Amino acid sequence: MTSLLEGAKKLVTRGSDIGGRLAGLEQAVTASRGRIDDSVVDEASAVVTRAGTRLKLSADHTVVALAGATGSGKSSTFNALTELELSAVGVRRPTTSWATACVWGTEGAPELLEWLGIPSRHQVTRDNLLSAGSKHPLEGVVLLDLPDHDSTEVSHHLEVDRLVRLADMLIWVLDPQKYADAAIHDRYLAPLATHQDVMLVVLNQIDRVPQERRSAMIEDVRRLLVADGLPGVPVLAVSAREGSGMDELRDEIARKVASKKVTKQRLDADLRAAAARMAELTGTAKTPSLPRERVAALEDAFAEAAGVPTVVRAVEDSTRIRANRATGWPVTAWVTKLKPDPLKRLHLDLGAAGKELTGSARTSVPTANQVQRAKVDSEVRSLVDEVSVDLRPSWATAVRQASVSRLPDLGDRLDKALAATDLGAERIPAWAGLVRVLQWLLIVSAAVGAVWLGVLALGSYARLPEVPTPEWRGFPVPTLLLLGGVGLGILLALLCRVLVSLTARRRARSADRRLREAIGQVSEELVIEPVRTELAAYSAARDGLAEVLR
Repeated sequence: MTSLLEGAKKLVTRGSDIGGRLAGLEQAVTASRGRIDDSVVDEASAVVTRAGTRLKLSADHTVVALAGATGSGKSSTFNALTELELSAVGVRRPTTSWATACVWGTEGAPELLEWLGIPSRHQVTRDNLLSAGSKHPLEGVVLLDLPDHDSTEVSHHLEVDRLVRLADMLIWVLDPQKYADAAIHDRYLAPLATHQDVMLVVLNQIDRVPQERRSAMIEDVRRLLVADGLPGVPVLAVSAREGSGMDELRDEIARKVASKKVTKQRLDADLRAAAARMAELTGTAKTPSLPRERVAALEDAFAEAAGVPTVVRAVEDSTRIRANRATGWPVTAWVTKLKPDPLKRLHLDLGAAGKELTGSARTSVPTANQVQRAKVDSEVRSLVDEVSVDLRPSWATAVRQASVSRLPDLGDRLDKALAATDLGAERIPAWAGLVRVLQWLLIVSAAVGAVWLGVLALGSYARLPEVPTPEWRGFPVPTLLLLGGVGLGILLALLCRVLVSLTARRRARSADRRLREAIGQVSEELVIEPVRTELAAYSAARDGLAEVLR
């Protein structure tokens, strides 16, 4: 597609904005692919390709197509314009599905005719049949005589439809008897209402209409064109057989060709028409942003589904157990080892060795129950509903589908997020280590006092000479060591319980914050990012279409 846009850029340098429109429609096509009706996107993509290719071809030639029904005198008009008997008329008209082309000016025309798909045997270069002289009024024109659009041959219909899309200028030849035929109005004229700047209607065989009825008939043709949405299309009355009106027709073609605007106008009309069809499905609503409240609510639902409250309570309880074991009175602290560690039961914070033993990093946190999963689904729907409230149905559906496209991975992703989060609960506080040393010093003091008192009691029992016992402020030192070691140890353990409780709550808050950050990344990956991708595509499509339709 890049090579196609190079041709558009060339035309931009000549004062046209067709390149910007072409790039805008290509952007809209890319962004809309798979999100709105494929047939509309495919049609717009074909317009981009067609327009890009046309811009690369001869800009000095204008493709003018003569189209009409059987018996309208289209081939006679073609012969009259070329001043040659190139197309068979009446009963002698061939049944071939190919169009006939007459070219004025040859430079650059072969590539253009090849793109148009006109076989060489159906091509005539008008210059070769003229004597040297002044420049012909139709210089630069590639005039096509299309097959009859109402032919019973399907191949004729296909050829007409194909070349109507490729021609720069369209001349519709009508005859007085069938000018109101719905076949041409419904199938061609009305659908091309956006192309009136590059269209011309010729009422042929006007010589067969009485003079007093001609004006009324021409006005009736104009009325039908207005009904088709083509009020600005010129209507010329001609008689190819007698030659009347042919000079005016030739001059009108020459005037439009000389302006060098026909190709641009046709491409502009094609791009705008394709963009308008896409805009009907895309809309013009401003690109919505993700509301923070909804994102936060979604993260809360994810956190609850992941079991974050359960893990946070486990962190608090585990910290309390481990810290109390470290700071408690050593004589009774061993009892806490009988209590199961909440984090170990959940396979959390086991360390690298522990994860090697379990064979995986999976946790034993209970999976989300139906209520929790329903809350996740509800929050996803609420987020999507609020984001897509102003979007057209096709884009709202795309956003909704994207929001749930990765939810089947929810359980595994949440579990991995929990397992990968450093909860920091396996490390006891630094002050707890100091307290542990102090507790053991107090235990040693109490033991020394107890042994000392035991020795004194044994000596007294054995009636040994009494050994003087040191005192401190009237209290025997051995007694102080025993009672002080035990009493202070118990008191220190009780005081540390307060500090342990504060530490456990602080670590629980820290774990909650870390877990929610990890779960937030899961929410971002599974829901938020896909939704943002769709909104970015919508914004790109909307901006591209706005560039085309501005």
